[in-house]
Amino acid sequence: MASGTALIYDEEMTTHKLLWSDPVCDIEVPERLSSSYDQLKRYHLVERCVHVPAREGSKEEILLVHSSEHLEVAKSTQTMNEEELKKVSGNYDAFFFHPNTYRCARLAVGATLELVDAVMSGKVRNGMALVRPPGHHSQRNAANGFCLFNNVAIAAEYAKLKYGLQRILIVDWDVHHGQGTQYIFEEDPSVLYFSWHRYEHQEFWPSLKESDYDAVGLGKGKGFNINLPWNKVGMGNSDYLAAFFHVLLPMAFEFDPELVIVSSGYDSGIGDPEGQMNATPEVFAHLTHFLMQLASGKLCVILEGGYHLKSLSESVCMTVKTLLGDPVPQITGEMAPCLSAVESIQNVRAAHKRYWKWLMYEDTSFLQNLSTKSHLLKKANPNPSTEHESKITNSDETVKVERFLELHMKNILFPVPPIKTATTDSKGSAHLLPVPVHFVKEMDKTEIKALVSGFYADIVKEDKNLLSLGSMLAILDKIFKKEVCNGIAGSPTSSVSVAVALRHSVRFGFQRVLCIFVGDLEIIPNTEDGKILMIHICEKEQSGKTRSKHYISLNWKEDAEGNDFFSAVLGFILPVAYSYQPNLTVIAVGPNRSLGISGISLLFSLLQGLAESRIFAVIEDTEINVMQSVAKALVGASAPHFGVYVPPTQEKVNKIKILRDQFQQEWKMLQCSGKLSVFIVSSY
Repeated sequence: MASGTALIYDEEMTTHKLLWSDPVCDIEVPERLSSSYDQLKRYHLVERCVHVPAREGSKEEILLVHSSEHLEVAKSTQTMNEEELKKVSGNYDAFFFHPNTYRCARLAVGATLELVDAVMSGKVRNGMALVRPPGHHSQRNAANGFCLFNNVAIAAEYAKLKYGLQRILIVDWDVHHGQGTQYIFEEDPSVLYFSWHRYEHQEFWPSLKESDYDAVGLGKGKGFNINLPWNKVGMGNSDYLAAFFHVLLPMAFEFDPELVIVSSGYDSGIGDPEGQMNATPEVFAHLTHFLMQLASGKLCVILEGGYHLKSLSESVCMTVKTLLGDPVPQITGEMAPCLSAVESIQNVRAAHKRYWKWLMYEDTSFLQNLSTKSHLLKKANPNPSTEHESKITNSDETVKVERFLELHMKNILFPVPPIKTATTDSKGSAHLLPVPVHFVKEMDKTEIKALVSGFYADIVKEDKNLLSLGSMLAILDKIFKKEVCNGIAGSPTSSVSVAVALRHSVRFGFQRVLCIFVGDLEIIPNTEDGKILMIHICEKEQSGKTRSKHYISLNWKEDAEGNDFFSAVLGFILPVAYSYQPNLTVIAVGPNRSLGISGISLLFSLLQGLAESRIFAVIEDTEINVMQSVAKALVGASAPHFGVYVPPTQEKVNKIKILRDQFQQEWKMLQCSGKLSVFIVSSY
């Protein structure tokens, strides 16, 4: 089993720099690399990574994507003087050459390919390459937008050739459209390319018609090019998460990639002068966590843009921390996507409906009268400031964001608990669990009896439950004290155990506990005060409790052919859970479960992004196979196999739609795939 995270950095890539004054290019500075690497050192992340040296990409490797003419022009710049360099740079849109640019660009290609080799050979599980110049704008025959060679596109072609891969996912979260990557793969069904980007109805660079949602690919590649245009600035964490829940992740799980490569531009983060978005660094931890569940965890993250040094370096660190398996910080900000984001997501879904099975029964229609169209008319500034004045404003804004991030990171970062996953050996079955699981001592019987009689006497009627409660409470207390990250307990009566666990958690002081219960639930907790959100997954509706904001019943029987639960998790459970923002997640498996092991594993893997990764699992103690698979997901050894993807039936899609319509006003992350009538106020 592959483990470890590779980090590739070569200081020589900082020698590529602008030698003359150019207001367009002056933000692409060497400090982008050095400040990111320095911040990784400050967080002691460098020493935790596997160091992989960079190398130069070969001529043959570069020619997998680029023309020999393009390669020769780049090569010729090594001996040019400044005037000649300036002249040849002028042939391209937003690019500059330095005598060492060619060498740096070859190192960037080689570093990317070394990362692919390290991941594909099993030397490491995942990794990040800090490279310059970036690559996603460069085309077969042209440098463009600070990019000389398309590092990620070369990596995809290389992986196909060397490892025989047939399905590669490229996720481009840079704020600019990677039109170079799109052009290279738009007819290729073996590469699924997803890009979100600032677009503003074609007003924002590169200002191309083919950057809009209706550019879905050409020929055999139709459906494999996904453009999600942001038509206004200020997009935040909830907009990015909504794009993943309602567009990217369902497509990715259906596509089932063998390798995931990220064009990782952080100009989509807060404070960036290019992007002007509001997403904070921890969102990249959540996005990375989701992508780690694909392709058996084979994930290569390659640096692209990012021009606010503090925002960039903190976001790089959040990404690397997550690759290393650290708990994911709580996401901040209101969990409600803006109207413009919803409109774009609706249009992408409509454009791709005919190509994807998961969209087959979804209500998708194109939205023509977009809320941002009229805003463009107001955009022209009658008194444009001078360039000098705007530079001063930018400088003030940079400092303001730096101060904000300094405080913000202190607020969201927390010490990693020394133990990842805990259990007790009450049944003597602990030897069946994966090695990294840590054993804790059960609670003393006298102590349990005192606790039960004091607080839980109405729930616990029989003494036979006391032993399992002792195990469970011992693990929970370790989670409360942040001594362990997550835990797993077996129980003869999971309903009783969960009822005690929920009340115990609220007594301890948790304000929002998410509980997902799979199977027959005999004791339904009181959820009226909002401190508990219960999602009950069972085959048939259980009598005695009507659905409400904090008690949701989802009737679901997993398909015998494979895992069709993806649509319920991505389309409903994750959006509700992220809207609620729990401090603790409890997932329980009781008798008569209606989900297979693959569906249960999916829940545990995806929900670890919540509550600082604090998850407590309660499993019916006869379910040894479920316990093993859940323990593997909690330990994070690698992404479990979620079974064969099966598209949901029309009946199941309708179930999700009914729930979505019922709850999207309360749980706003559902709104991206619901009816737009819920937006009463405009985003402006």
